[in-house]
Amino acid sequence: MNAEILAVGSELLLGQITNTNAKFISNQLSELGINVFYHTVVGDNSKRLEEAISVAESRANLIIFSGGLGPTKDDLTKETIARHLGVDLVFDQVALTYIEEFFAKRGRSMTENNRKQALVLAGSEVLANHHGMAPGMILTKDNCTYILLPGPPKELEPMFQFEAKPKLGKMLNDGGVIVSHVMRFYGIGEAELEVRVQDILDTQTNPTVAPLAADGEVTLRVTAKAQSEDEAHQLIAAKVAEIRAIVGDYQYGINDDSLASKTVEMLQDNNLTIAAAESLTAGLFQSELAEIAGVGNVLIGGLVTYTEDAKVKQLGISQQLLDAHGIVSSECAAAMASAVRQKFGTSIGIGLTGAAGPTAHDHQPVGTVWIGIAIGDEEPITYLLHLSGMRNTNRLRAVKFTCHYLMQQLEARGYKKRI
Repeated sequence: MNAEILAVGSELLLGQITNTNAKFISNQLSELGINVFYHTVVGDNSKRLEEAISVAESRANLIIFSGGLGPTKDDLTKETIARHLGVDLVFDQVALTYIEEFFAKRGRSMTENNRKQALVLAGSEVLANHHGMAPGMILTKDNCTYILLPGPPKELEPMFQFEAKPKLGKMLNDGGVIVSHVMRFYGIGEAELEVRVQDILDTQTNPTVAPLAADGEVTLRVTAKAQSEDEAHQLIAAKVAEIRAIVGDYQYGINDDSLASKTVEMLQDNNLTIAAAESLTAGLFQSELAEIAGVGNVLIGGLVTYTEDAKVKQLGISQQLLDAHGIVSSECAAAMASAVRQKFGTSIGIGLTGAAGPTAHDHQPVGTVWIGIAIGDEEPITYLLHLSGMRNTNRLRAVKFTCHYLMQQLEARGYKKRI
């Protein structure tokens, strides 16, 4: 099956929003082994959309549309496709009832154009929208499958993952299943990881193994085809064990895990608390942890001590230490970690200082970062990074390395860690 992703919306062409939907859908299709050869973006114009559909049909047998299912006049995706395919639009009663109840619960009058969102292609299989109003749909006609999805990512992503993707999997596998398992690694580059598992990549059949790098991390997606989920999971488990025997030391999580979520999980599992003093990251480390539900029982507090004066007054770091070693130094990071741990009475203290860019700081080149980790009454451990990205990329990577090194240190001390 070869796919084309066709995004509809003039706002995409004007650069007002980024087409993140295409990236998400391509990623999901790769798990199913579906080739994506083209991404197309067309504005809110019925004639140009129909031309784009004809071109897509000439080179793909799966066309996935995003956007244009809403209530306004410029939402014309399903009307154009219906006319192009010669099928009617009919009301889906389940969707219409859901929309009516949505307005009734909020005490608002439902305008006539909102009924339009419940229209679907006649003969299509309706995809429920649990995060919005407009349903999606999937229709196969003349050896081509058309999938229509809403534009907002918060609606599109769950609809594709939980509604459309399983149906595609069954179509591809004669009623069987396709199951994927993502292994997440940090502290190893994509090239080195591939070299280490090259024999597995060269001999893969079922399951397949696909490497992917993003935001300084590396993943391996293991995908199995089978007649049942249990059988697929058994195939995956055997391949995962083979991979972990080679590069398991770098694996920190699976599937939707993040370095922040695994850090919070490890702190929770071991009844540990944490506080952070941040300079170049300016609270980003705490913010990343705070995105994880339940963090309140481990993240006690922290300080943004961006300037030298703040480090002295808020953390009590001696001026003599800063004069002798500088702000961007191992000694400063260690002092920040110890001071914030003592100030908040936590199990762990984190100190982050460095030169994020675009210019040097404290006579240190851009990308120089020091991470301090204080665990209990032990002498703080420090790590030096030499990063080469843009300013905010360096800040985010500093946070990720902090999570990575912290988990390593805790694991080395016998604290339990889940993969």
